[in-house]
Amino acid sequence: MMNYEKILSERVKSIQFSGIRKFFDIAATMENVISLSVGEPDFKTPWAIRRKAILSLEMGHTQYGSNAGIEELRRECCKYLQNIIGVSYDPLTEAVVTVGGSEAIDLAVRALVNTGDEVLVPEPSFVCYSPIVELAGGTAVPIVTKVEDNFKLTPEDLKAVITPKTKALILPFPNNPTGGVMRRDELGEIAKILRGTDIMVISDEIYAELTYGGERHVSIASFEGMRERTIVINGFSKAFAMTGWRLGWVAGPEPVITQILKIHQYAIMCSPITSQYAAITALSSPEVRKDVDYMVSEYDMRRRLCVKSFNDMGLECFNPEGAFYVFPCIKSTGLSSEEFCERLIKAKRVAVVPGTAFGASGEGFVRVSYAYSLKHLTDALKRIEEFLREGSVCASETNSAQILLERKEWS
Repeated sequence: MMNYEKILSERVKSIQFSGIRKFFDIAATMENVISLSVGEPDFKTPWAIRRKAILSLEMGHTQYGSNAGIEELRRECCKYLQNIIGVSYDPLTEAVVTVGGSEAIDLAVRALVNTGDEVLVPEPSFVCYSPIVELAGGTAVPIVTKVEDNFKLTPEDLKAVITPKTKALILPFPNNPTGGVMRRDELGEIAKILRGTDIMVISDEIYAELTYGGERHVSIASFEGMRERTIVINGFSKAFAMTGWRLGWVAGPEPVITQILKIHQYAIMCSPITSQYAAITALSSPEVRKDVDYMVSEYDMRRRLCVKSFNDMGLECFNPEGAFYVFPCIKSTGLSSEEFCERLIKAKRVAVVPGTAFGASGEGFVRVSYAYSLKHLTDALKRIEEFLREGSVCASETNSAQILLERKEWS
């Protein structure tokens, strides 16, 4: 009999499964569930992109590609970065096409981190950062961002956690799950602290296109002295509605990108070739640009609907400036984030994600994705309002034993 407890990696065993997927999977086992749990656009990938993929298949472009990605695509990625953040990269030596933004994050961390290095992670934030750091042998150091600061990273909080072991700062803005955005003057203060140090920045800009309020996205790489110490990560899943195509990219200083390419070469070889041909069109087509602008305007409308609806329900909701999530506070219900989500899906068949899935500081909040159709959203919001009005969340009525039993059944 094999002793798997002895065989399996202790480092891997210590990592928890994603809290996002838990409620998505629960919803899949129940009927009549409206899920607002996953950050996946409800829009189809623009037709021009799909048409290019079909054409590439018809032409027989099904072979392995360059490890770093098709040269034409890398050129388009660098041109895109020049246009959107004003930073120039050499497509031949400073950019690698990856399997989604998630692989790019993994590659960046592994290229930098030695055992014992510390990586600073503002939280609440996307679920993968800290586990990837831990898998690389580093230590993830959380920096709690607060609703009273609009979930932005403050210079004071950053200074407080920097030590001689600090190797990198992950900068996840626009932010998932809060929708917080760092504007130019705020990023400038962060750059002042890091400029002149050997601390690298891993800037996850996957939601760069999804900012609201009339101000464009700003990258910390665009500040004086920061290009050389910043790794920029982006991808096609969110703004271009290409989640299933699994394509992203990473750009940065050549010495770092060289090591990133080495890891990518051995772990993946190359990103999906059909997706790469399609992505060239995604970045270069005026037709696709119109589609992206339309999707952003729709998200903005949904954002305003959700914020108003939650505030009208009595759940105070921060007004997000980016991404496609709202992060309402549920502390007034007397329930924990986990209990709130469990009771909501059981009572009203609506799936949202506990704030604690994004770090301990997410307690008292839930993440709601508005990357869904207007009907989907309005039906879900109506059910949540009914849930609150009917008193299903009263903490004094909580049967702890029953909740524990239900958790066991769902797990």
